[in-house]
Amino acid sequence: MLDLQHQYEQVRAEVLAAVSRVCASQHYILGPEVEAFERELAEFCGARAAVGCASGTDALWLALTAAGVQPGDEVLTTPFSFFASASAIVRAGARPVFADIDPLTFNLEPAQVETFLRGGQHDKLRALLPVHLYGQCADVNSLQKLATEFQLPLIEDAAQAIGARWGELKAGSIGVCAAFSFYPTKNLSAYGDAGMVTTTDPAMAEHIRRLRNHGSSRRYVHEEFGWNSRLDAMQAAILRVKLKYVDRWNDGRRQRAAKYGELFTAAGLTSSGDESENSAPIQLPHTAATAYHVFHQYVVRAYRREELREFLTARKIGTEVYYPIPLHLQPCFVYLGYSEGDFPEAERAAKEVLALPMFPELSDEEQGRVVKSIADFYC
Repeated sequence: MLDLQHQYEQVRAEVLAAVSRVCASQHYILGPEVEAFERELAEFCGARAAVGCASGTDALWLALTAAGVQPGDEVLTTPFSFFASASAIVRAGARPVFADIDPLTFNLEPAQVETFLRGGQHDKLRALLPVHLYGQCADVNSLQKLATEFQLPLIEDAAQAIGARWGELKAGSIGVCAAFSFYPTKNLSAYGDAGMVTTTDPAMAEHIRRLRNHGSSRRYVHEEFGWNSRLDAMQAAILRVKLKYVDRWNDGRRQRAAKYGELFTAAGLTSSGDESENSAPIQLPHTAATAYHVFHQYVVRAYRREELREFLTARKIGTEVYYPIPLHLQPCFVYLGYSEGDFPEAERAAKEVLALPMFPELSDEEQGRVVKSIADFYC
């Protein structure tokens, strides 16, 4: 699925020099390296400010809390995402509510959000949390119009979307704030856990800085209850090195995605993805016309998915399912009162999606072997 060794060899000397620099400085938590990375990441995203933290999950909680989400509130998000998108809402004391996804992009469907918002009294709803899934921004133009009309902050879950764009707007600069993850598998990856919140509001950035440090802006003075979610300097120094390369690596991922499309089409395995009924066994990823997709994952819909996975595993080809159980059907969310059938597109996606190997250094030969093996399975 992912070979990080190729990437490490490209930046090895710079990374080791950065690590040595941190060790020599003896500044291991926050400090100058973190502050520099925050400035550089904010500039990269086109945000006013950025605040480093311990993980992408913490970044979501920090963003929600700083945006004013409180116990008893509701936050609307997608049912088709990683667990942290919803668990962070619970951690903020709020209740997740869901709207269904666009079957083509797998992102939150604005029409479904609008139906929800106009369909009843939602006086407890405090925010919209779209997820830029697999590296493609949600339709933030439409979602922001709804957020403005209903006076709700839009908070981006950009954990998978560093460098992605919607039109000219970069992920991380669109909502009132955004959460990023630098988990080792991400397009911009640390050598451990790390996260970041970007925001368009400098005052909100200062609030997040307090929240990540036990609610304190001055040593041993705590203005509120926060959390220990400080970014360590080692990860910041490594990420500063890799940030210089992320646009090039994202371009590589886009090229690999285009190559998959060529190979699948040549093999006669694909449908366009636009028909209501698809006779071909593989449906390729759909990129919205306004989106600049950075392909954190390359995800197809696959007929007889589980059998195909077993076949590819036997040929030593890695695959993964992101995600096999929609959030509204997770056992821990039974108290929300949702049932199977409530969000049919999310449920259908969970049964059909399959992530194939994707990283910038993937070779034509390796991709050819993936597609040939899939063709062999369906023959």
